[in-house]
Amino acid sequence: MYEIWLAMNIAYEIALGLWPALLPLAVVWAVVMGINRKKLAQVSGAALAAVAVLVSLVAVLALPPLSRSTMADMGYWVDWAGLLAMGAGVGVAAALLMWPVLAMRQR
Repeated sequence: MYEIWLAMNIAYEIALGLWPALLPLAVVWAVVMGINRKKLAQVSGAALAAVAVLVSLVAVLALPPLSRSTMADMGYWVDWAGLLAMGAGVGVAAALLMWPVLAMRQR
């Protein structure tokens, strides 16, 4: 249980340090979503899910080397849960950011 609490605190501290970069990104995303609000419903959920799954798979494979680690270092279930959760988070974020782009491409 301690490892999970520690991981949550580390994620919070990282997000706390990144909020100056995340806030403008969220504002720009909200503006683009507002501009494309009529076309957003036309984007298929399958396209968004495909983007999320593809980016998640790439993230799961890319995250360990980015932290100077390997898949062989993943020895504990918390390591795997954290890696899969981070990969899923990156995939969902990519799908949310691509949603207005996919909407703009609709005819």
